[in-house]
Amino acid sequence: MAMQRLKEAAEKAKIELSGSVQTDINLPYLTMDSSGPKHMNLKMTRSKLEQLVGDLIKRTVAPCQRALQDAEVSRADVGEVLLVGGMTRMPKVQQTVQEIFGRAPSRAVNPDEAVAVGAAVQGGVLAGDVTDILLLDVTPLSLGIETLGGVFTKLITRNTTIPTKKSQVFSTAADGQTQVEIKVHQGEREMANDNKLLGQFSLVGIPPAPRGVPQIEVTFDIDANGIVHVSARDKGTGKEQQIVIQSSGGLSKDEIENMVKAAEQFASADKARRERVEASNQAEGVLHDTETKMDEYKDQLPQDECEKLRGEMTKLRDLLAQKEQADPEAIRTATGTLQQASLKLFEQAYKKMAAEREGQQQQQTQSTDAQDDKKEEKKN
Repeated sequence: MAMQRLKEAAEKAKIELSGSVQTDINLPYLTMDSSGPKHMNLKMTRSKLEQLVGDLIKRTVAPCQRALQDAEVSRADVGEVLLVGGMTRMPKVQQTVQEIFGRAPSRAVNPDEAVAVGAAVQGGVLAGDVTDILLLDVTPLSLGIETLGGVFTKLITRNTTIPTKKSQVFSTAADGQTQVEIKVHQGEREMANDNKLLGQFSLVGIPPAPRGVPQIEVTFDIDANGIVHVSARDKGTGKEQQIVIQSSGGLSKDEIENMVKAAEQFASADKARRERVEASNQAEGVLHDTETKMDEYKDQLPQDECEKLRGEMTKLRDLLAQKEQADPEAIRTATGTLQQASLKLFEQAYKKMAAEREGQQQQQTQSTDAQDDKKEEKKN
């Protein structure tokens, strides 16, 4: 009983302090012990209340800033700010809102009734009674697939309005690869394994070809009911596979919020991991292309220059062997050095081949002219 009286008195004081700078809290006969009855009588100021709830008010700042970021708008683009809940009557809350959005909040809607009004509008829309208001659903988390190195490649970003459809072309990671596995993930982390796996399927029957040549078009299609259709099509053969995901992974509001918070918490570390993987992927591609070209132009390349190029390739492979300890910037630098050296060497090989072809054409021309001269002499 005493606790209930305290809660009621605290609520009454909070309400009064929204309109005045000080209030009295009087609770006679709050409890009793061996020495007699205990009464409570104290003065509470608005500044003291603001100090007590300061941490709660600060916690509202980040969601507001995230809402602006997710909507891709600046605070200058916000036309009106509505307050929801009786707590927003506090002057400190309204001051914080004004600091965040650069404008005073609207008083057109009663904060105590805002949620009920919104629910009534939504009910009217669903029932078909309200037709002049359009309420749009959005994706709660980003959707994408796992790509080379375990990277999470987003096709549909968080807070995209649905229905929506997005496509992106990918390719194979190895020579002669005849199938690809499509793993569909949901989340905000940079690496696929840190997000929620929604489903997976394989596209088979891809004609063998060098890495990077096949064109695999992956499409995400979300309908108005939130059902996700994911398909992968080989543009060369037209072969296609798909999967249907009935919901966004069945995640609760708290789970979604926790995933977003985790992405923010580990953003720096995740970014570093992704940079390292992407640098390694690029390096592997340059190594593969260099080896292929060296084999193709082996008859035109000077042996000593080839040895220098192999030395640069060894340096890059040594960096890649460090894996998690590898420095992305060092990998990018070594990749650039190898790329420049290989381009210079292959350019020399190309010029040499062009000169040889030109010489052969001149010899053929001279031989043809000589044969024509002999024919003319015989006629004469």
